[in-house]
Amino acid sequence: MIAGNKITLHTRPNARGIDIREELLRFYNKQYSAGLMCLTVYGKEPVTKLENIVRKKFSQIKNNNIEAPRFPGQPCLPEHLKIMVKSFPVRDQNVLAVTWPVIPSIRQYKKGASQYVQHFLESEAQGSLIALLKKLGWANSLSASEDGTLDYAFFSIYMELTNAGQENVQEVLNFLFQYIKLLQQQGIVAWIFDEKRVMNSTWFNFKDKADPIEYVVGLSDSMQNYPVEDWLATDALFSDYDLSAISALAHQLQPQKVRIFCSSKAYEMEATDVEPWYGTPFSVEKIDDLVIKRWGESHVDARLHLPSPNIFLPTDFSIKVPEEEKGHPIVIRKSSFSKLWYKRGTEFKTPKAYVYLSFNCPESNNSPEATILTYIFTWLLADEMAEYAYYTGLAGLHYSVHASKDGLEVVVEGYHDKLMSLTEKLVEKIVNFQMKEDRFAFVKEKVVRNYANMRFMQPHGQAHYEINHILSHGAWHLTECLDVLPSIDAQAFTVFFPRLLSRMFVEALVGGNVTRSEATTLMQHVEETLSKGPLVSIRAPSFSQMPERRIMCLEAGTEWLYPTAGFNPDDENSAVGIFFQAERDCSRSNVLLELFTMTAKEQHFNQLRTVEQLGYFVDLYEKHYENIRGVQITIQSTIKDPTHLDQRTEAFFLMFERELQKMTDEDFKNHAAVLLDVKMEKYKNLWEESDFYWREINGGSLQFDRSDMEVQALKELKKEDLIAFFNQKIRCNGSERKKLSVHVFGNQHHRQLAIAKGEVTVPASYGNGVSNGHGTSNGHHLTSNGTAPVTTMADADSCKHLPTGQEVIEFPLKPDNLQHISSTLNGHSDQSGRTPIRIDNVQVFKRSQSFYCSPKVAL
Repeated sequence: MIAGNKITLHTRPNARGIDIREELLRFYNKQYSAGLMCLTVYGKEPVTKLENIVRKKFSQIKNNNIEAPRFPGQPCLPEHLKIMVKSFPVRDQNVLAVTWPVIPSIRQYKKGASQYVQHFLESEAQGSLIALLKKLGWANSLSASEDGTLDYAFFSIYMELTNAGQENVQEVLNFLFQYIKLLQQQGIVAWIFDEKRVMNSTWFNFKDKADPIEYVVGLSDSMQNYPVEDWLATDALFSDYDLSAISALAHQLQPQKVRIFCSSKAYEMEATDVEPWYGTPFSVEKIDDLVIKRWGESHVDARLHLPSPNIFLPTDFSIKVPEEEKGHPIVIRKSSFSKLWYKRGTEFKTPKAYVYLSFNCPESNNSPEATILTYIFTWLLADEMAEYAYYTGLAGLHYSVHASKDGLEVVVEGYHDKLMSLTEKLVEKIVNFQMKEDRFAFVKEKVVRNYANMRFMQPHGQAHYEINHILSHGAWHLTECLDVLPSIDAQAFTVFFPRLLSRMFVEALVGGNVTRSEATTLMQHVEETLSKGPLVSIRAPSFSQMPERRIMCLEAGTEWLYPTAGFNPDDENSAVGIFFQAERDCSRSNVLLELFTMTAKEQHFNQLRTVEQLGYFVDLYEKHYENIRGVQITIQSTIKDPTHLDQRTEAFFLMFERELQKMTDEDFKNHAAVLLDVKMEKYKNLWEESDFYWREINGGSLQFDRSDMEVQALKELKKEDLIAFFNQKIRCNGSERKKLSVHVFGNQHHRQLAIAKGEVTVPASYGNGVSNGHGTSNGHHLTSNGTAPVTTMADADSCKHLPTGQEVIEFPLKPDNLQHISSTLNGHSDQSGRTPIRIDNVQVFKRSQSFYCSPKVAL
């Protein structure tokens, strides 16, 4: 099942005399039939061996000789058509979804009708619907798709509207039906079909090796719907151009059959009904026949027209002869402005290449305002390049420009034919960028919405976010960005942008099907472009001006606790995030860390989620911040507060310690063998390889032979090494244990938050095993005399969520009282024998700590 709760899966069925378990077993016994199944097995072993494995594992499945269930006919009755559903969302968004019931195109999949109609409607070229709506400031994005079965289907168009677009939603819909009319009357042409068919064929001929799991899942799905000869190439199969098939689908997109769904904060007063499962306010209204008639009879606006042919379609697929063979990237050019790494990629025998460019800009993140303005620039540039992105994406060329820790990062990848010219164009656009005030307003609206919606992240996501913020030097918190966001305007951007590019160092990696000379020529062009920009005079930064990446160095034997309220005051969930800091990047410690997480992960999940049922989200995994690695644990729960979740994590490690001691040498070798297989696995495609090399370069570690070194380190490990790692780094009283806990309290745990932050006085008995009403004992937040330590109000924003009448005690800010030591379970220390130190003010805490420096040195 995808979703359900106690009411839908127990209470309601019981009231109707239905035993859900018996119904599930009845369904299983009838429908779990070999004749309805398709199986794909992917492996390195010979086919005969794979077949033997299949027979052994699956031969016991019964074949009930039944046909797959079918659902003929359309599910929509006349009363379900010509309706508009308005809903009031949790997040700040303006989403318009327009959908029609259609005859499934999968029945004639080789005709390519659905792909053609989707391709036309999603066009971002000049003359397209989304291009016009962006120009009017009414929409940010548009997508289209057909979904359904062999019996019925729906064709849908989704749009993200601006606030202005939401105010003009009727006009947006009017333009939509005009564009559909353009498709029906003029838009079905052979040359557009041929472009799509050529690129489908090109994609199939040079398809990258996929992730095995994704590949077998997709293939099994194809086996259910297509004949055996088409299983491997379903998406690439187009027959000859068939105008009638495409026209038949296009003409089903009529106003008379439309279903419209609008989601916006603007509908707060109109959404008078509440759906019973998620409590979403909504309303349903019939669309007036006069409106339907107007949509059907409207003339096509002159600003809507067919796209131009795609000049980026690749024609050169030759594999270039390497000038030299090197196993790893090498530096082939260096100047005061740039450093160029080069890596040949001939082993994959593909006509594809990649370019990574890191623009190190000292001004990009030196304040919350700078961080936001840099982020806004990436959106403005994407907006400016939308038409390029559309054409290049269709041609198998993809690029991204995003804000990074150092400034800006540009990634271009795809067929080598037009890749270099596209990269040059991107750099020119960056250097010669000129802001358009009308577009700035709409982009800022989107950025404001993105930042505001971060407050609705899940508590487990917030726990991870807070850990990252605490550990990272120079990181700006969401609240700091939200504080300055209203003051940022077009004038601020105009002043900031020349400063952003005033000093810059570019580090690049070029690889794949490109020659050394082509890579060098590209870097020369980048430098020349930077030196001739019309708005700025770009100079190389001095070494001391380069952005630094630093991660907090937690002191061995210390445990830190940061309690905070959830960003979303309406969220019932609480969460705990725990990070055990281990070591800097080192082959031996890396494999010990990975071996531990691999060994503990399944047991941790089983104990805390399956057995104790603490919450739906339970995870234990290896995590690194820059070059500092460790173990991270995340648990989210509605029934238990973060204090209890933290306690149960510690209790799990006591249990795991016993399991670890009982581990045999044979068990250890089996675990190590699994990790060894993972480490020795080769890259499946060019992108996996380039991603690894860029991480090494961008992070500064330059461990290009990392896999070989870690394989060697793994082969030398013994069971005693793993036990020693656990005893020192993870075990409750480990001599080198460094623990940082973030407790995110949901709206069901206000009192526990107040106790955790030391804002209330509670009875002494509260710390002596007395239940708090939620099945937990929260005494570990109390001092030995049974009172909660008081805290400063400098970081007490969470108090606004306290119940009315809750006592809050202010305390003057004193240097020696910035972090309060909270006693633990039963008024004493926790199972580690140490008292966790509470962080009341993150900024003050950061100023008191030491930091590791990243190994990255760009100059």
